[in-house]
Amino acid sequence: MEERGNKTIICSVLFLDIAEYSKKSVSGQISLKERFNAFLSIAIRDVPVNDRIILDTGDGAAISFLGDISDALHAALSMRSSLLNEGVRMEPPLLVRIGVNLGPVRLVKDINGQPNIVGDGINVAQRVMGFADPGQILVSRSYYDAVSRLSQEYAGMFHYQGSRTDKHVREHEVYAIGYPGDFTSTQRTLAKQSRHAGATGIEAMLFRLESYWDIFYATMARWERFAVESFRDASAGQRAGIIGAALVAVALLLALTIKLATRPEPKPAQIASVEPVKTDKLPASSVVETGQAKVAKEAAKEASENPKATKEAAKEGDAEARKAARKSRKVAAAEQKAQDAKKNPRIRTLAETTGAPAVVSLGVLPWGEIYLDGRMQGVSPPLMELQVVEGQHEIKIRNTTFPTVTRIITVKSGEKIKIRHRFAN
Repeated sequence: MEERGNKTIICSVLFLDIAEYSKKSVSGQISLKERFNAFLSIAIRDVPVNDRIILDTGDGAAISFLGDISDALHAALSMRSSLLNEGVRMEPPLLVRIGVNLGPVRLVKDINGQPNIVGDGINVAQRVMGFADPGQILVSRSYYDAVSRLSQEYAGMFHYQGSRTDKHVREHEVYAIGYPGDFTSTQRTLAKQSRHAGATGIEAMLFRLESYWDIFYATMARWERFAVESFRDASAGQRAGIIGAALVAVALLLALTIKLATRPEPKPAQIASVEPVKTDKLPASSVVETGQAKVAKEAAKEASENPKATKEAAKEGDAEARKAARKSRKVAAAEQKAQDAKKNPRIRTLAETTGAPAVVSLGVLPWGEIYLDGRMQGVSPPLMELQVVEGQHEIKIRNTTFPTVTRIITVKSGEKIKIRHRFAN
């Protein structure tokens, strides 16, 4: 600090705020601040004292890291880990919002002669923190651009959240660490625990169901992140295999559904009519043969006299039955396809298209909004591939800091092409 003197430097700033701190009682505020200070001390214990300046803001803290810019990221992750591991029985629950920025600050002395910081770097960190939910870590665009270039591991930790406007009508592009919904299932449980303390009856049952839903939601978010990361790290061949397996599974499911929907209903069994036979003229010991019994006896007699002809007739009957069944299924499927085409012209158009769709592999750094034929498809990364039909298409890649990039492509059915672009000054 003494070597740097009274000058302006660029550094990373970590701003933390305890949510709903002013609404707590004095004893509750003391409990929150003591736990907050303990977790923060653990988060920055590996950073040299000369490389950090700590400001106590009352309901939180602001820390300037004068050395490695990744120190702010490590401290934020350590802080959130401690909060999530605190447990659900702590009262009141400690809910913290976290913001990180990289910008200019001026090193000065406060009224007591201690090191202090002022400037836009700490102001933007506070604004970014204000956009975060309790338990969420948000970072500014400037910090993301710097730290994401240190390693691929850092770049994969962030998810673009869009642009936010502060009370001074200044826009800030922010990134979250993790994916939407994967922030604070434990923090939400803490907040609900305090709201539903002492609940009984139906209210307690609803609270338990809500807690089970939070657990399920958090589990699905982790599986979603695992699937996205696995697909992103896979090679081109592995990605093609995954897409192919998914398409085969969908096709099999669709075929099974159509088969069950078009299967003809079984016809009721026809019972041969049996005419009543007058038995008053027959002796009591005689056997009366009527209807099917008589027919069966005649068939058995004919089979015993000519067994070869009987077998050939049975084979011809089975073949005719199988042929009729196949013809019935084909006719039903054709009729169903014609009806679907009449109801939806898009289905008819896709049915007339031959071959598999073309695959466009995307590689955009640091990020870009992808537009296909004028329609927004998503942000890359994490969007890595597009499936397009055969023909000519226009692909635009937009980044708010750089001019728009336009590519005109002509693809064939089943073709795989790559589009790579890096936005750089």
